[in-house]
Amino acid sequence: MSENAQRAYGAMQSTIGSDPVAGEWFEISQERINDFADATIDHQFIHVDLERAAQTPFGGTIAHGFLTLSMLVHLSTSIPVDESYKNVSGVLMGINYGLNKVRFLNPVPAGSRVRATSQPIGVSLKGNAIDLTRKMTVEIEGQEKPALIAEWIGRTVFA
Repeated sequence: MSENAQRAYGAMQSTIGSDPVAGEWFEISQERINDFADATIDHQFIHVDLERAAQTPFGGTIAHGFLTLSMLVHLSTSIPVDESYKNVSGVLMGINYGLNKVRFLNPVPAGSRVRATSQPIGVSLKGNAIDLTRKMTVEIEGQEKPALIAEWIGRTVFA
């Protein structure tokens, strides 16, 4: 294990159990939903047909659950980085390692604003790599119940 990985591991360990940190709000537009439908070939009417979707209990179109999940990457970029991570060096790359316990709890209506919160809940060393598990929550502005929760495992590889 490299010295950089050891230092980073200590920094990441120190954040386990810290309070969730929120990022910035981001609008999920109908255009984004339509683009996602085209990219995934998932044109179910509840996502793209304004008139039919208005007749459902949702009262309008909703984002795909997997669109909301995929937005974690963008939503997490506005979450402030913990101070202890700022002195970490020697990073070759960061990659997605996986997800645990993904749950879609509340639909995201088109035009809603969402944001992510992140809370470190686990860290493990894998040679010159570190897996950091974060509890991610996607909140919908003005609603108490979140859109989704998931444990996101990111792998950081060190020189």
